[in-house]
Amino acid sequence: MTQQTAAAGSRERVFLTGASSGIGEALARHYAARGAVLGLVARRAEKLDDLVRSLPGEGHMALSADVADLPAMKLAAEAFVARHGLPDIVIANAGISVGVLTEHAEDFQVFEAVMRTNVLGMFATFHPFVVPMRERGQGKLVGIASVAGVRGLPGGSAYSASKAAAVKYLEALRVEMRASGVKVVTIAPGYIRTPLTAKNPYKMPFIIDANDAAQRFARAIDRNASYTVIPWRMGVVARILAIAPNWLFDRVFAKAKHKPRNLPT
Repeated sequence: MTQQTAAAGSRERVFLTGASSGIGEALARHYAARGAVLGLVARRAEKLDDLVRSLPGEGHMALSADVADLPAMKLAAEAFVARHGLPDIVIANAGISVGVLTEHAEDFQVFEAVMRTNVLGMFATFHPFVVPMRERGQGKLVGIASVAGVRGLPGGSAYSASKAAAVKYLEALRVEMRASGVKVVTIAPGYIRTPLTAKNPYKMPFIIDANDAAQRFARAIDRNASYTVIPWRMGVVARILAIAPNWLFDRVFAKAKHKPRNLPT
């Protein structure tokens, strides 16, 4: 992939996955409002097209692809670079949140889909940009993890495992890129009001709206936060959970309501 002169001029260039709804859509609207030109990736082409038409500014690209499909992600990246040049910010936001239970054989495929999207999809999102960003000596690779990765939550084993893996992957990538000038930012949200969390049958402390979350995410990205939990009060809860002894954690969460089982969409 060769970097070309950006058609967007001095506009900030943002490449974003999982852009068709929820946090991704809110991030797209936030960055478009501040003048960025966007490459928006999701599987649902029609929703992406509708989103692009609704955004302020020109030049935004709807790039339909499955983030777990590495060749498709390379093509999407190449299309964006050919038109606008190398992005300043790449945000790996796409994710699946769904309950699984190990006793159900059919949940194996669901577990696999969660891991492919939430972990391998992050790799596939960043891969096309790592070498050219390193050669340029600047850029930001942003991974959206979750506080669900701090401890394994009952019924949410696939999601917790995927987000714990994402945090460690991003940590390793951050160290690998340290001398290059490329920043790696890990954002671990708590509960955000989106279609995904709307299905949760339990209380969600400190939940915030997606638009509020997008603004907070962008501020964390602007300051090159290596790891941050949003909202901060959920960060306090995460730290307590991380150090809680197993006997206490097990007793508290053994009777907790489970994330609903369902096939990812």
